[in-house]
Amino acid sequence: MKIAIFGSCVSRDTAELIPKAEVAAYLARQSVTSLESPHGTAGIDLSGLSSAFQRRMVNSDLTGSGFATIAKHAKDLDVVLLDLVDERRGFWKFPDGSTMTNSIEIESCGAARAARREGARLIEFDTDEHFNRWRSGFELLVNGLKDAELWGKTILLDLEWAAAIVRSRHPRNYKTVQLRRIARLTRRSMQLGKQAIAQGSSLTALRGRIQSIQPTEAESYAIRALKANDEYRRYRNYAHSMVETAVSRKSSELRIDPEHKWGPQPFHYTLNNYQSVSEEILKTVNDFD
Repeated sequence: MKIAIFGSCVSRDTAELIPKAEVAAYLARQSVTSLESPHGTAGIDLSGLSSAFQRRMVNSDLTGSGFATIAKHAKDLDVVLLDLVDERRGFWKFPDGSTMTNSIEIESCGAARAARREGARLIEFDTDEHFNRWRSGFELLVNGLKDAELWGKTILLDLEWAAAIVRSRHPRNYKTVQLRRIARLTRRSMQLGKQAIAQGSSLTALRGRIQSIQPTEAESYAIRALKANDEYRRYRNYAHSMVETAVSRKSSELRIDPEHKWGPQPFHYTLNNYQSVSEEILKTVNDFD
């Protein structure tokens, strides 16, 4: 099975578990906004990127060539996988209207700082401006896939971010997580207060110790995931209204793998999660025939 991906490691990691699958084209680290208004490579220094893959992805974003790469393989493809995870960091909008995805690579090589010096603005994810530009870019991608006769072979991977590590209970909702965090902070603050009184510490020192209390790992993942899932909602809903086929999972069905090869993240799932999704993709592709 030959696969093209316009998305993130979510699709790539899933594809690895599909028997006899070959990823013919993988377009990551780029927003669909770059298909419509790519900034171009002029003035962008990528010498700080040591990975050939990273340079290739950023160049594709800057030139807006992502879809063309997929279309080149159109006749051989069995399925195109789309996911929206790489939209999460927003994009840079330059004074001339061109755009550049705010990927980790763009930040690490200094291109983001250079963009700001040139007067570019960071258009953050889930703002109305971001959503409107994303929607326009997504429609462009959809039309391109239709023109290449790939639309009937396209699957949207709509996997929410996991809010809990494997073997942990999924939090009920964002408010519950916040209330539990407040309760824990209150208990810890009282303990620190008693210690400060016993040790004769100043109020300034006590305040600093209280302010330095960090979220637990579970709280951090839950807060990030539940917030992200809420921010993605209108993007997912719009994508669903456009695509004919989607494979979806709720956050409560997914878990973070602490041993994931790329490290624990709310979008790095367990092997069982990936296997379940890959099996559904395989069945869906077989139904295409």
